[in-house]
Amino acid sequence: MQQVVTLFGALSPVFALVLLGYLLRRLDFPGAAFWPLAERFTYYLLFPSLLVYKLATTTLPDSGLGGVLSLLVLQLLLASLLALGAGWWIRARGAQLTSFFQGAVRFNTYVGLAAALELFGAEGVVWAAVFIGITVPLVNVLCVSVFTLALDRDQPLLPVLSRALLGNPLIIGSVLGLFLNISGIGLPLGSDALLALLSPVALPLGLLAVGVGLDFQLLRRLNPVLWLCCAFKLVIYPLLFWLLNRWLPLPDAAFVVLLLFACLPTAPSAYILARQLGGDAPLMASMITLQTLLAFVTVPFMLAILT
Repeated sequence: MQQVVTLFGALSPVFALVLLGYLLRRLDFPGAAFWPLAERFTYYLLFPSLLVYKLATTTLPDSGLGGVLSLLVLQLLLASLLALGAGWWIRARGAQLTSFFQGAVRFNTYVGLAAALELFGAEGVVWAAVFIGITVPLVNVLCVSVFTLALDRDQPLLPVLSRALLGNPLIIGSVLGLFLNISGIGLPLGSDALLALLSPVALPLGLLAVGVGLDFQLLRRLNPVLWLCCAFKLVIYPLLFWLLNRWLPLPDAAFVVLLLFACLPTAPSAYILARQLGGDAPLMASMITLQTLLAFVTVPFMLAILT
């Protein structure tokens, strides 16, 4: 119990910023027009700047990357199969199934990076960026594929996937940062000083944006699909990661950071994809809100019992 309290105390600044974002939206400060622009600015500039800066200037782990790659890919594929099976079991079909799937396998990058930095420092951000570089492309491929199959879309799969992958700034930032590091180029022309000023702004503004997106009114109509999805993402998903690590053990530093990401709630970007591709957007919004609220308790609790 003491470890749960300690972890909750360490993560409380992260949760507090999320709640502050919700409060600011309720107070309509600094205005409704500000937050969509702030989120776009964070997603397309500040977060990629943070990833490029951290990955390009940090000493990458000299071992364990192969094991991390194998475990994360296996974890996501197994979790996807289990999520689809659970969705069919509760008779979620079509648009509802796509939202259930996204809620079960996506993760909130803003919360994850902030929590990794708060708990584990610079090393936590490096392993977090490795997680993002491996998982984000695969998650996008799986989610778009499920949309295409579940909704019987006539639109070809390849163009949708290309836009989802090539237009994702988190993927671009991770790949660019790794390339600059591995190639030995580093950050040229004094760009390290610029990125050092930009990158600290990403996490607090991103967390505020997460809070702004919460809508408690959506939770009035709770249903079994919503609760099962929350249980899957916040409990079953990290348990699956823990079990796979028993079989394919990771370095301790990598394990605790990646376990943190396995415990995260689903991503706000899932709502955008649901709205664009014909998913159940109201259900997706409910999942984002409820999972984010429950994660205040489940993240420190799962980290404590599984480490």
